[in-house]
Amino acid sequence: MQILFVSLGCDKNLVDTEKMLGQLAQRGYTFTDDEESADVAVVNSCCFINDAKEESINTVLRLAELKKEGSLKALLVCGCLAQRYADEIQVEIPEVDAILGTMAIDKIAEAMEQVLSGRAQNYMEDINRNDIAQMPRSVTTGGHYAYLKIAEGCDKRCTYCVIPSVRGSYRSTPMEVLIEEAEKLAEQGVKELILVAQETTLYGVDLYGEKKLPVLLKLLAKIEGIVWIRLLYCYPEEITDELIEVIGSEEKVCSYLDIPIQHASDRILMKMGRRTRREELTQIIERLREKIPDICLRTTLISGFPGETEKEHEELLEFVNEVEFDRLGVFCYSQEENTPAAEMPDQVEEEVKLRRQEELMELQQDIAFDKAESLVGVVMTAMIEGRVEEENAYVARTYRDAPNVDGYLFVNTSRELMTGDFVRVKITGSYEYDLIGELEDEFTE
Repeated sequence: MQILFVSLGCDKNLVDTEKMLGQLAQRGYTFTDDEESADVAVVNSCCFINDAKEESINTVLRLAELKKEGSLKALLVCGCLAQRYADEIQVEIPEVDAILGTMAIDKIAEAMEQVLSGRAQNYMEDINRNDIAQMPRSVTTGGHYAYLKIAEGCDKRCTYCVIPSVRGSYRSTPMEVLIEEAEKLAEQGVKELILVAQETTLYGVDLYGEKKLPVLLKLLAKIEGIVWIRLLYCYPEEITDELIEVIGSEEKVCSYLDIPIQHASDRILMKMGRRTRREELTQIIERLREKIPDICLRTTLISGFPGETEKEHEELLEFVNEVEFDRLGVFCYSQEENTPAAEMPDQVEEEVKLRRQEELMELQQDIAFDKAESLVGVVMTAMIEGRVEEENAYVARTYRDAPNVDGYLFVNTSRELMTGDFVRVKITGSYEYDLIGELEDEFTE
């Protein structure tokens, strides 16, 4: 029985996919990437913004056609789209045999057996986060790095966001469960742990009555085999001096922080339901750079939020130019039903959103290229990601680069290296967002 598994959306969704793969593998199922040879297809869907929703729907529709043609025996849909639009999927795409909600991933094997025996059923139960963390897991990232999901859901209630209604309230995974999972990953060869949640900085508040991310980081750093620990999705208002101290002092914790700020206009931030204002953002960034001089800061912005004026867009451009983030992504505002922002007046036209997004990205491009160029001559530790075909060169990442969202370092060498190796590299050049270098002990002027 060959199963095609399509994982869409964010890295948090990918962790759920890996948990489902682990359960199915334990039951003896095998997997394929080829749609034509698959007996069953499973889509772990996303619906965070309109583009993600469209990709998920189009993927399900394409596979539904294969089922109609008879090449697929069954089609299952899980994840955020399934949670949010279960009734609509059932009516509009009758080829879907089973729907699993975001917190019913422990039912994937049962759902598979039911479907293959001709008894379609939906699973929308909310299971314990501890049980999910302790499930078997098949890592799909190559084995040298893995995401560690430390919490589920969100309590922030930003006015543009559907996550609380799809994923529920904020629920931390107990520390001992995370340590056990991280130890298993390290035993399997994982060298980089990337901590993810809708918001990592609030970790532990619901379980322990206070933020416990610094404590968790120190415990993870003790695990043998783990070399890098990277933090994503840190809300700026929750960054404490204790957290900054741990990032700056703990050798294994990368000097890298992803802090989604979304905007810099106080009025727009207030309309978004964000908890910070421009002056506070500036202070937080200044404090981070003062305490951790080599820190790499990534952020995300939203262009064209309802009511955003040209003046407020210019204010955001000014802030980006002033702060000079190392990494930056921009999303056009997506009008999501059943969110407060969707009902706000003065929705911005699509072409205006796109123009503003392009202007922000063009500005950031200049900043990023200059920052890459400034690293020439610096020696850095890098993790090998793979070989460049037919060349004496390897693709690598530095501590400044999260997988799939940041740049790469291309290392020229005739030496045989393996994926997951850590090497010291002298940066010899830059090309747009990427760096070029040679192994330190091979470098000659």
